[in-house]
Amino acid sequence: MVFIYEHLKKVYVLSIRKKIADSPRFNRAIEGLLAAYVRFAFYTSRWQRDGFEDMDGCVRRGEAVIFVLWHQRLIMAPFLFDTSLGRICALTSGARAGRLAGQILVRLGFETIPMHSHTRHVALSREVLRRTKEGCSIGLAADGPRGPARVSSEVPIMWARTTGCRVFTVSFAERRVIKLPTWDKQMLPVPFSRGVLMCKEWHCEVPRKPSPEQVEALQKNLSAALDEITDAADTAVSKL
Repeated sequence: MVFIYEHLKKVYVLSIRKKIADSPRFNRAIEGLLAAYVRFAFYTSRWQRDGFEDMDGCVRRGEAVIFVLWHQRLIMAPFLFDTSLGRICALTSGARAGRLAGQILVRLGFETIPMHSHTRHVALSREVLRRTKEGCSIGLAADGPRGPARVSSEVPIMWARTTGCRVFTVSFAERRVIKLPTWDKQMLPVPFSRGVLMCKEWHCEVPRKPSPEQVEALQKNLSAALDEITDAADTAVSKL
């Protein structure tokens, strides 16, 4: 009887948690709190911004770009892309955590396209191409949404090939951060600190029809470029 009682209690608790997690009102509250916190942390800290001239120039001229970073640094994406110059759309997971992250980005100036597992690739490609033709840039976490951490998937390569857009790697670092207990140790900025925002173009040419070997080599090259700019940001912030 004790075993049955404990099992039913566990099922009930899990059911309540799921209802809370699926509640639109609960999710809106969490989105609002996190977005407000990130905005407060950014505007109360001092930031050094390096290497953004080329990307900002493209966006100012109405040219869409592909904006890539590691998932660990994703929360600061709205402050790495100047939305006063042009639009950007983040490709996010259709899962619960991906929807939450996407709505936080929306509150901070991004648009989103959820990538549901049941969405046809052709339909997704058409939507991405439509937006890039309108001058809307595309934001991607190269290793998202589930990792492994700091290993680029083929998704950025696919969109670079499909759209022909220039690709820019970006990162942020701050003297003090909160590292969450997630698969990639997601980093949250801390208020009243100092940090750096960095950007660098990825110059590798992506063939229109790359072979599997070429795609793998491009993924490794992009991973190395993202590691380089992320490590450079960490080094730069240690000298502030």
